[in-house]
Amino acid sequence: MSSDSPIVASGEQGGGGNAPVLARCADPAPLGLAGFAMTTFALSVSNAKVWGPGASAALALAIAYGGLAQLLAGMWEFVRKNTFGATAFSSFGAFWIAYYVLVKFIAPGLSSSELPVTVGVFLLGWTIFTFYMTIASLRVSGAVLTVFVLLTITFLLLTVGAFQSADGWTKAGGWVGIATAAAAWYASFAGVVNETFKKAVVPVMPLGR
Repeated sequence: MSSDSPIVASGEQGGGGNAPVLARCADPAPLGLAGFAMTTFALSVSNAKVWGPGASAALALAIAYGGLAQLLAGMWEFVRKNTFGATAFSSFGAFWIAYYVLVKFIAPGLSSSELPVTVGVFLLGWTIFTFYMTIASLRVSGAVLTVFVLLTITFLLLTVGAFQSADGWTKAGGWVGIATAAAAWYASFAGVVNETFKKAVVPVMPLGR
């Protein structure tokens, strides 16, 4: 998802003098994608009515893996000077933390008429963000583009479902969300395997130069 870029760290070099030493920052994209994939999967199996209690697993993951781990991946992408990766991972890490806050602290205090609008506005904002990030992903890779196209559709379906309090739309969003998680896991898998083997073993279809 990003190209390698060195960072400068201080260290000892011949003669005992201090001199800048180039240190390589590992690619954080597989971590960010994995955190996003697992949390999305847990929530989506609940929305799709496959395993309802999956929503509870999603809440736990939303803080630690989908939230914190993905947010850290975004910070490391800043180090690598990857604007797309930094924006995507930092934002979706924040999304999962915000989702936890919404479910645990905000939603319980809302009336039955306020809740659909609150959740709908929350999801609509993320639909807009994901849509324009999808356009940017056209210069990343086919694997990442697939994730963003599916995620945009997921958010759109869930937004309609929230505003209309329609289980059918939410369930459809759950199924597309499962596909989104699978695509993100694939992209993460490809990143780990290709970096470990130092060659393109798993295809991701690069789109940029």
